[in-house]
Parts: sequence; structure tokens; C-alpha cells
Amino acid sequence: MDVGNTFVKLAVFNNGRLIHDESTMVSNLHEKAEVLCQRYPKIDWAIIASVVDLNEIDINKLTSLCKVYILDHDSKLPFKNSYSTPKTLGVDRIALVTAAFFLHQQRNSLVIDAGTCITYDLITDQGEYLGGAISPGIKMRYSALNNQTSKLPFLNIELPKDLIGNSTESSIHSGVVNGVCAEIDGVIDQYASRFQDLTVILTGGDSQFLSKRLKNTIFAHSNFLLEGLNYLLDYNKR
Repeated sequence: MDVGNTFVKLAVFNNGRLIHDESTMVSNLHEKAEVLCQRYPKIDWAIIASVVDLNEIDINKLTSLCKVYILDHDSKLPFKNSYSTPKTLGVDRIALVTAAFFLHQQRNSLVIDAGTCITYDLITDQGEYLGGAISPGIKMRYSALNNQTSKLPFLNIELPKDLIGNSTESSIHSGVVNGVCAEIDGVIDQYASRFQDLTVILTGGDSQFLSKRLKNTIFAHSNFLLEGLNYLLDYNKR
């Protein structure tokens, strides 16, 4: 279970293979979990990575369905964590790095998660996590232009028709979308200049929108974080 501020992604794995995934509102978490446990009665463990604080009532409801492991900063990690402030490292980023560690072993890997924020995380071919970067996501940039100005409108994500916007709306689309793509390509280039044979994984809610618009070669993997959670559950329940 990948619990965000509004939505939660749920996935069911069987012997390491993803057999079901879906998204729902956080308010429906227990109801959806109950349905999945009925549909897949052999579920014996669940792992939760949450960026919000789940209350004790919610946790107790989930533990009534199966054994629950809550990912936190005290969890065992399969890689060397060289982040200088490990207690502030988001559990979502921990899961992403874990997926890279297991799926791309002995490779320098850069994981880019294009969601509410765009996060960059680098793990070396020696299995050492060095850190990365955090920047505003696409929707956040649209929202900031509207919230931080008096006249710019709030727009939904749209592919710009041209680099040069000939109206306020088309200028916003060009600035946001082309700006994000230029940022991501630029960051990839900088990492590639420092780390040989770099594997780049793009994931997150906006990954499909962005994947065909980047000039660099990337692997798009929409369920990368969920894969990481499954590895972490197996690693910590031993």
C-alpha cells in the first residue's frame, strides 16, 4: 500500500509477481483492502508506505485483515544509505531505491519519480544510495503560476503545440511542460557525466505523459515503487 495525501495505490504480489494493482481514495483504504483480502484469501502480509500519518483506528482495521508491516526509517534496508539525514528521507524514495537495487543490481541507477514532486535518487553500482534532488511536479508548477500571481489562470496539463506560445494559456503550457522536460533531460545529462553506464528509470503519475518527450533513453515503469515495497516486505519479515 502506497498511501499519499489523497490517493492510495494497492498491489497484490504472488511469489514476487504483480497480479493486481489499483488506486483509490485514502478514505476508502480499509474498504478496498478488505475486498482484496476476500478476493485473494491467501494474503498473509501487507506493507504500508505512507506520507501521511495513519491513525491508530485505521491501522487496527488493517491488522484485523492480515499482518501489517509499516515502513519507516528504522526498517532494514538492503543497500547502504549515505543520506546525511536518513530520518527525513521519504519512505516513497526508500521504496524506489530498493526497487532499483534489486532490479538493476550492480548498475548505476537514477530513479526519477514524476508525481506531486519530481524526485531524483541515485544508487551506485556498489549498492550505495547517495541521495538526489526534489523539485516541483507538473501540477504544482501550474498551481504555483496561478496562486503566486494575480492574473494567470490555473490550467490542466496539456501538451504544448509549439515551443513559442502565442497566448497566455499556450505560453503557460510551453513554460511548464517544456521546462519540466528540459529539467529532467538536463539532470540526466549531469548524472550521466559523473556515473558511467547509467540506467535511468522514470516512474510516477506523470511518467507516461513525459516518457515520449524526453531525449534521453529511459525505462518507464509505472509500478516501480510498488515493486520496491514488495522487496522491502520480504526483506523485513525474515
